[in-house]
Amino acid sequence: MTEAYIVATARSPIGRARKGSLAGLRGDDLTARMVEAALAKVPALDPARVEDLMLGCGMPGGEQGMNMARIVSVLLGLDGVPGTTVNRYCSSSLQTTRMAFHAIKAGEGDVFVSAGVESVSNSMRGSSDYIPGEKLTNPRFDEAMARTEARAVGGADAAGLRPWRDPREDGLLPDAYIAMGQTAENVAELRGVTRDEQDAFAARSQQRAEAAIASGFWANDITPVTLDDGTVVSADDGPRAGVTVEALAGLDPVFRPDGTVTAGNCCPLNDGAAAVVVVSDRIVDELGLTPLARIVSTGVSGLSPEIMGLGPVEASRRALARAGLSIEDIDLVELNEAFAAQVIPSARELGIDPERLNVHGGAIAVGHPFGMTGARITSTLINGLAATGGRYGLETMCVGGGQGMALVLERV
Repeated sequence: MTEAYIVATARSPIGRARKGSLAGLRGDDLTARMVEAALAKVPALDPARVEDLMLGCGMPGGEQGMNMARIVSVLLGLDGVPGTTVNRYCSSSLQTTRMAFHAIKAGEGDVFVSAGVESVSNSMRGSSDYIPGEKLTNPRFDEAMARTEARAVGGADAAGLRPWRDPREDGLLPDAYIAMGQTAENVAELRGVTRDEQDAFAARSQQRAEAAIASGFWANDITPVTLDDGTVVSADDGPRAGVTVEALAGLDPVFRPDGTVTAGNCCPLNDGAAAVVVVSDRIVDELGLTPLARIVSTGVSGLSPEIMGLGPVEASRRALARAGLSIEDIDLVELNEAFAAQVIPSARELGIDPERLNVHGGAIAVGHPFGMTGARITSTLINGLAATGGRYGLETMCVGGGQGMALVLERV
């Protein structure tokens, strides 16, 4: 059967939203630069042979609207390359890689670009499809949303709901519009994740990122971006040197007055873009390419939106089963750090060795531009396997709306 290989990746630095290094750069322009950089790493491949440019974006509105993928191909002078923009929130560009994988497996193409972008700084600027004061949410979710709001204001004990329980037990729909921080608090209650555990994990993420910067790992992973004023951005904005558990313990909870989730133990809002070139084994042989990794399998799953942070568990199990592997076979795991509150129980339920998990730091340190993250983690995982000599890697993440997604790679 036809195999799908990743032959190049490129990912921008990750900027802090609205006040960071990439805040003045449009998402389509940033994406075009990363797609161009990824294709340039495969000089034997004529970019005109790309059969589809598939772009993940978590908030495709305003400057990120109008089918941004097609805008990118036109910006690059690739008028003959079609484009589609895909939204699966946090896993949008993992979804586009999955689409490329499936197309190749189905024999419906040999060369694809999977890309991802999020410019939180600019995503809604220029949007004309929202009328101030207009209610956009489905009223069928009003009661569930009111329950979420009660907990946000009155704490976890509001309405006698500690620990979290499935709203369907009370005859309610789950809150499909729930704030992600509220889902993290729900997961912390449901799985008994303490504030101390979350702060310890967050400190570890920052410390590992700091060590990876010192070793040169992140410099190898990042494609620098030159701004219009000539400034070169070559590092992520997020990692902070010298972060300690003691310092994190002094931060107040953000989402509930008696909560455990703080600005220090969750990811920030960010800007960034990444691209992955996926080809068939036929193209590898024809052009004499050296692949970086083989895509082995993928998995996607659903669960209550109110506990979306546990999404990686079932998605990873499905991807591993399709690969014929167990978690013990996996050399490195990249589990997106949306919140320490959800990474900790997800990793425990999957039986992930902490010494194989996010070994260079994760999104708590480096950031999480929603649509970019899937492709960014793919790049980080491939480079991590190369640096450590590992064979198999697992990429997985929770997804807003109550989903999980995962991908298994083999370094070749």
